[in-house]
Amino acid sequence: MNIEVNYIAIFAAAIASMAIGFAWYSKAVLGGPWTKLKGYTEESLKSAQKEMGKWYGVSFVVALVTAYVLNHVIALSLNYYGYAELQTGLTSAFWMWLGFIMPVQLGATIFGDKKFQLFAIDTGYQLVSILAMGAVIALL
Repeated sequence: MNIEVNYIAIFAAAIASMAIGFAWYSKAVLGGPWTKLKGYTEESLKSAQKEMGKWYGVSFVVALVTAYVLNHVIALSLNYYGYAELQTGLTSAFWMWLGFIMPVQLGATIFGDKKFQLFAIDTGYQLVSILAMGAVIALL
């Protein structure tokens, strides 16, 4: 089976993921509670933000990898199940989150002695992000 890779969709999905992340962790959405739960002060947050440029770059590369793999899962699902594109993109993304992303984050929360509220904020972002990626890939 030959899987068609849509690099424009992959790039657009990675951009969507980053945009959702910037919004999700902004003070207007969940950045305030996240900052408090992480124990950041205004000063420590400003100091950490000076180093974030390179980490945003790494995050974008990781988003590209996620989108590339998700593209393959969606392509295989379209061929196997024959659902509509958007439904396939969303359901594929959801199952990838439920089976791979959320359990890893939950394990890190449990065994890393982290706060459950941080898990909820972070895995909520991952769910919304991968659903958006699935929709972008499916529609493009």
